[in-house]
Parts: sequence; structure tokens; C-alpha cells
Amino acid sequence: MKAKKQHLEKIRNSIKTSPLSEDEKSDSMKRVEEWALEDKAFGLLEAELLEISEYFETLFGELGLSK
Repeated sequence: MKAKKQHLEKIRNSIKTSPLSEDEKSDSMKRVEEWALEDKAFGLLEAELLEISEYFETLFGELGLSK
């Protein structure tokens, strides 16, 4: 999780210092924030499903979504 946050921070910093227009920077930052929220939501969903059954660990592994 910490690595993901570091990667997102690097992306944010790269956007801020890029030669993109202010509109492009704003749009890019919004998308990064959306990705971060989606990633967090999936993490919460994954944890809840894993509490229900170990089957989901196998399923996530088959889908390439395991940690």
C-alpha cells in the first residue's frame, strides 16, 4: 500500500512540473485522484470478500489481482 502511495505521489509531482497546460494538468490530477479512490475501494471490497471465503483469494489470483 505504501508503494502505491509513493507511486501516486511521483505521478502527481510529475504532472505538477510537466509542460502540460493548466487545463491538462487539472484533468490529469482529477484522473489520478479517481484512480486512487477506485484502488482504495477495490482494496476494501477485496478485504471484505476475503473475510467471507478463501475462494476469493484463488479467484483474485487467477485474475491477476492478488497482492
